[in-house]
Amino acid sequence: MKGKWLVPLLLAASTLSVSAQPVANSDFVKGADVGFLMGQERHGVTFHDRNGNERECLELLKNDYQLSAIRMRVWVNPRGGTNDKYELLAMAQRAKALGMQLMVDFHYSDWWADPGKQPIPAAWLGHSYEQMKRDLHDHTVDVLTLLKDNGIEPRWVQVGNETTNGMLWSVKTDERGWEVRDSLGHTTITHSMGHFKTQPEQYAGFIRTGYDAVKEVFPNAIVIVHLDRGHRQDLYDNHLDTLLKYGGKWDMVGMSLYPYWAMDGHPELNADDIITDCIKNIRHVSEKYHCDVMIVETGFEVDEQHPEKMEEGRRQLARVISEARHDTNGHCRGVFYWEPQCLPGGYKLGAFNSQAAPTAIMEGFVEMRNER
Repeated sequence: MKGKWLVPLLLAASTLSVSAQPVANSDFVKGADVGFLMGQERHGVTFHDRNGNERECLELLKNDYQLSAIRMRVWVNPRGGTNDKYELLAMAQRAKALGMQLMVDFHYSDWWADPGKQPIPAAWLGHSYEQMKRDLHDHTVDVLTLLKDNGIEPRWVQVGNETTNGMLWSVKTDERGWEVRDSLGHTTITHSMGHFKTQPEQYAGFIRTGYDAVKEVFPNAIVIVHLDRGHRQDLYDNHLDTLLKYGGKWDMVGMSLYPYWAMDGHPELNADDIITDCIKNIRHVSEKYHCDVMIVETGFEVDEQHPEKMEEGRRQLARVISEARHDTNGHCRGVFYWEPQCLPGGYKLGAFNSQAAPTAIMEGFVEMRNER
């Protein structure tokens, strides 16, 4: 949902395996995707707390805002090494040193994978379905084995990123790699091996292959299927029913929740209704599919010219965390913010200001409803 708005780096038939039981509130996780962080640091960004003191970013997120986990994407053969397995390892080691947990987000692409595109890695193009399953398996095992050999054990692993429309299908792109859309907003698929609508059985096969590969290295890791638009129950029913029909497997469902993007072009919607619908959908998914759920991506608008927008973001984030924790029968296991440390500019939904310091949005992480 957010990929096309980024300026890279500084700004860029089976049953489920887990029948989850309600979790104690103490096990509820607050985290952040920080895939841009090392790139920001390479470009000289230094972070500060609300008082202007220079701080290391992960330490700031943990100690001032109660975040206990990071999420890191990993690409197959990315240009320049950004978000490759070695950058993943480096960030995982930093998180472990701080006592933070790790979520690995496999994109199965050389670049961004999202609902609008799931580009087949260049090295996999032209492969048969069976060969591409081996590619996916081998890549998953390779990355996770690197972590294991270095004493890192992720708690969660996403098999694909926002795979609402499937995975491993490419579209026509411009010179930067962004999808090209016609006047009606449509893209042109150039290669496809696992599109949800046209190749659902193959898509489910990729999900199952990824699941089995994760368990091969880390049997206790929680494997996540991640979809966007967490407020859309119809989308989740259709998608997860189809995955089960064709043998897909998962332990947990990950949701993206972005009221800002959901309202974009839809003036009939409002943020509070979107949040309400997402919380309802979390309860629905956990009950129907007997699995836990996590909000693995969320974000709210930063506009330094209008401080009231950050105050509204703080309110919405606090509400999401509180209701996810208290109002889902214990089945929502946490909330992750997508790239809170992004600076304003190319990406609108970070949570830091142009001085690389937290905005009011970040206070939403520490405002919790009293225990009931």
